Amino acid sequence: MSIFSITEPSGRQKWIAGILVAAYAVITLIPLLWIIATGFKSPSDAIAYPPKVMFDPSLEGYVNLFTTQTRITPDMEATLGEPDTWYERLVREKGMVIAGPSRYGERFLNSVIIGFGSTFLSVFLGTLAAYAFSRFKVPLKDDLMFFILSTRMMPPIAVAIPIFLMYRTLGLSDTHLGMILLYTAVNLSLAVWLLKGFIDEIPREYEEAALIDGYTRFQAFIKVVLPQAATGIASTAIFCLIFAWNEYAFAVLLTSGEAQTAPPFIPTIIGVGGQDWPAVAAGATLFLLPVVIFTILLRKHLLRGITFGAVRK
Repeated sequence: MSIFSITEPSGRQKWIAGILVAAYAVITLIPLLWIIATGFKSPSDAIAYPPKVMFDPSLEGYVNLFTTQTRITPDMEATLGEPDTWYERLVREKGMVIAGPSRYGERFLNSVIIGFGSTFLSVFLGTLAAYAFSRFKVPLKDDLMFFILSTRMMPPIAVAIPIFLMYRTLGLSDTHLGMILLYTAVNLSLAVWLLKGFIDEIPREYEEAALIDGYTRFQAFIKVVLPQAATGIASTAIFCLIFAWNEYAFAVLLTSGEAQTAPPFIPTIIGVGGQDWPAVAAGATLFLLPVVIFTILLRKHLLRGITFGAVRK
């Protein structure tokens, strides 16, 4: 007879599992921690070989990220007064002055508008479509569901040229509306499939009881189904936001100025003599924050949403 329980892991098994999880977490976090650390390095430390683990922290990367700088001659520097702020002093030490703000703030704001706007539309339309597929008798339901899923199988870059030509004709190139509609179309199939699974798990008896009490179908959907599907909505919103937030190919192809997002802008940050790696790392670090914060705020719903329906009593 085996001494190991198939339901309760032994203490040794728990230790091994804990060590493996901790090792995986460390390996996964090393690149992220390196990016964050590079944002606080000087340009020389960022490209040093062998790489520097211990270094003197500097905010030069963040200053370079948010400012546009120009070089001045010693004679011109002599005519200028003392710098008023610490970041002006930091720039002056390199023989440069701040010419104005950079475009990173605008690009970051574009990412927020497009990312969260497309996420809202994807979840809103996906919830309605998923409810219809789950509760009503839709002709050719299985075929339609497979067609919706098949749009997710196709690599987005395969339709890049037709979309580019269509957007140029419609005047949607380099616009917030155009990017929101595009990301919504790409994310909608994922939202419908995820949310349909969650809504299928909600007993129909809840809605039937609400209808007997005098609620309309729409009122039952708002007051009964949506609260029960909150976990699925939160999980779907996170996945949709991650795609829209990180998308690069369409952002490069369809935007260049007004609606350009942060992913295609960050690699173009140029410093004195080449790529400004501390500024690039600083931009990448700040770019991570909204998704991390959004995920942390919904972490309870995300955990419950992933396991929802996995165990039946």
